Amino acid sequence: MTTDPNPQKPFQPAFKRQDNNDMIPVGLVRMMFALPVAALLLVGYATVTGREQVAIPPAAPVVQSWSISLVGHDAQAVTVYDAQGNLLADMPHGGFVTVIQNGLMTMRRRHGIDPTLPLDIVRFENGRLAAIDPLTSYRVELTQFGGDNLAAFERLLKID
Repeated sequence: MTTDPNPQKPFQPAFKRQDNNDMIPVGLVRMMFALPVAALLLVGYATVTGREQVAIPPAAPVVQSWSISLVGHDAQAVTVYDAQGNLLADMPHGGFVTVIQNGLMTMRRRHGIDPTLPLDIVRFENGRLAAIDPLTSYRVELTQFGGDNLAAFERLLKID
């Protein structure tokens, strides 16, 4: 008769450890699932009841407006034309201008619209600068992305 040289029992996977000490408390796991469910319920309720949107910039009269076309070439390059088709800038690394162009292209692709059609850049009386697409619901408040990103569009449009 042979004896087992390893007297320990073989490992059996289980949901709990042998000492019944949970690695993650059950209450915490339940809360992890409850949080996204609560967020989904709140958003669904707001959508179904037609609750008015909040955190939208206050309405202000338009002081100045420009129509520009943003033509992307790859992940970073962008060319900017004015309403008459004159070249404003050809940037191999457009930075924030490329970010706006990519967002506009994505929105227009969803709606089946030519992405090279003009985009409106609008300055409001209260000093805000916004990129507004007249063909879709795409709107970006350019003043909310910091001074450097705002300056990129101000240089592009030669705004004082």
